[in-house]
Amino acid sequence: VQLQASGGGLVQTGGSLRLSCAASGRTFRANSLAWFRQAPGTEREFVAATHWTDATYYATSAKGRFTISRDNAKRTVYLQMNSLQPEDTAVYYCAARQTGPYYLPASWNHWGQGTQVTVSS
Repeated sequence: VQLQASGGGLVQTGGSLRLSCAASGRTFRANSLAWFRQAPGTEREFVAATHWTDATYYATSAKGRFTISRDNAKRTVYLQMNSLQPEDTAVYYCAARQTGPYYLPASWNHWGQGTQVTVSS
């Protein structure tokens, strides 16, 4: 699976962005997918995941503000981010093929290149 993330940018506090991650491979529908983020000097942290059954999971910081969704026909997973705050500033990565707990980066076998999100105060 190859992943290509896009949609990052600079936004003011309270603004919105939608990230996209396009995936290659014929088994997209059967894959769980996730978004993680990493700010400078910090470890990569879980943001949201969508299981192949369409169940979704969110980090506490993302609940109520972010929505993960997938379009199996387009082989794309999205992360709609609303009410963005400066602490959301990070490089956002999409991931595929979960083999362990969804919130652990080590559980995911494939990663996109990351897209920068910067929220100005």
